[in-house]
Amino acid sequence: MRLTLPLTFALLGIPLVQAEELPAPIQQIQAKGAVIKGRFDAPDGLRGYAAEYQNNALALYLTADGKHVLVGNLFDAKGQDLSAEPLDKLVYEPMNKAIWTQLEKTTWIADGNADAPRTLYVFSDPNCPYCNLFWEQARPWVESGKVQLRHIMVGIIRADSLAKSAALLAAQDPAKALHTHEAAGKGSDLKPLAQIPAAIEQQLAGNMTLLKELGLQATPAIFFLDEHGRMQRQQGAPRPEMLEALLGKR
Repeated sequence: MRLTLPLTFALLGIPLVQAEELPAPIQQIQAKGAVIKGRFDAPDGLRGYAAEYQNNALALYLTADGKHVLVGNLFDAKGQDLSAEPLDKLVYEPMNKAIWTQLEKTTWIADGNADAPRTLYVFSDPNCPYCNLFWEQARPWVESGKVQLRHIMVGIIRADSLAKSAALLAAQDPAKALHTHEAAGKGSDLKPLAQIPAAIEQQLAGNMTLLKELGLQATPAIFFLDEHGRMQRQQGAPRPEMLEALLGKR
């Protein structure tokens, strides 16, 4: 499952190809909004360019005469996609690394052992029943020390969601407060914070900004590294048969 997420250009960073004088056809694609990320080898005199356009990776192939450009994936006689590897390396891997770094810098509440071998970031709303469902699903992995969930608290479901997230962050022990809230489920007595301190308001604003930059509109939004170390995303509580893909072997 490949991750494709909306990002601001600031998050994506500076294009890899910038000092080079780009051929005119590539410049025309760039003028339409594509960000050229790098060059790669291509067969039969073609020159490959990897680009990011409207939150997707594009393979551009400049013809040998330098006058035309083909846009799209290139396949060989065996049906192998020759564009996949360079696009992963030049576009998706840097994009995913940037996202993971941004997730690490958010304000989150730890759920599980800090030394757990697997870490997942979860955008969570205190009023979200599916966030609560995923919290329940993950208990065997969290309680066995195999996984730490890092709940990035936001407020998007109800009018009091943000104030409830603030209440959790303002608690003397946020991890314990979150556990009490999630364990109670529908019976939770978590009260929204009447007045949100400026520092917590800023933390929540940062979380909400990243949520919007990533194009997320619902919770839970779960980010994890697969067995190859590539970042993946799961939107919503996963189906039971998907849990090991996110959380590892039980």
